[in-house]
Amino acid sequence: MPGARAADGTTAEQTVAAMNTLWGSHAGYRANHAKGVVVEGSFTAAPDAATLSKASLFDGKPVPVTVRFSDSTGLPTLPDGSGPANPHGMSVKFKLADGGEMDLVTNSLKYFPVATGEEFLELLTAIARSGPDAAKPTPVERFMASHPSAPKAFATVQTPSSFSREAYHGIDAFVFVDAKGKKQPFRFHLVPPAGTEYLGADEAAKRAPNFLMEDISTVLGKAPVTFSLQAQLADPGDQTKDPSQPWPDDRKTVTMGTITLTKTVPDSDAAQKALLFMPGNLTDGIEVSDDPLIDARNQAYAVSFGKRSQ
Repeated sequence: MPGARAADGTTAEQTVAAMNTLWGSHAGYRANHAKGVVVEGSFTAAPDAATLSKASLFDGKPVPVTVRFSDSTGLPTLPDGSGPANPHGMSVKFKLADGGEMDLVTNSLKYFPVATGEEFLELLTAIARSGPDAAKPTPVERFMASHPSAPKAFATVQTPSSFSREAYHGIDAFVFVDAKGKKQPFRFHLVPPAGTEYLGADEAAKRAPNFLMEDISTVLGKAPVTFSLQAQLADPGDQTKDPSQPWPDDRKTVTMGTITLTKTVPDSDAAQKALLFMPGNLTDGIEVSDDPLIDARNQAYAVSFGKRSQ
């Protein structure tokens, strides 16, 4: 990649500019996760979900959802089976009975490479400055050495055989609030009941360039696709401000409900251009934690949305 210097402006503006330096600026597309497909369905809460949160989302009545699956990077024609297409994303917009909406933004990373928006900008800038002519150790090599969580996080992803056979993780911590005001920090996870299924790098590279995008339409044409919405609950004393540090696997996980996807939208390209998913777009009964990445993502997504809407 050619050398890059982040543009003046807010961290969010600099982050989007750094992504445009890495992958080019493509009119009408997101700065990251540019390639995607939009599908629709519904969410139905599990019977016990309302004991954790007073959110209307968990009252047991079906809630319509719009979901966007995506590849990573800002390249709208990236082959689905390429390494840079990881991590894949699954964003969910819940359309609540009161006319409001709630968003859930997840990806296949089990945890985030860095803790803050500023560190993520540093990572993007380091990658852009680490082209074939960069001196060794390259800026990105130095960044990885000084941020050991980053290479570990990237090592948790691989190419799925289908978007429907991938697990997606809400890397940020949020807080449930129940009817009595009790608060419980948690992280969301979306898990396919059929289990995950992954391809080796060689096999993934042999697949058609749009195999994941086309497969989800084929699968939905035969039967609904479901995901279990799960919440990993923090124990007292577990930190909530650093998304690069996952909680131990032995923390309690509760099934909050099931997302059932039934069809692709007629014009996915037009639909995804108009969609904006914001990690901080919540509803009463779910609150943000002290995780600074939530606001950093909100701001960067808003900047990217403004640019592609021009």
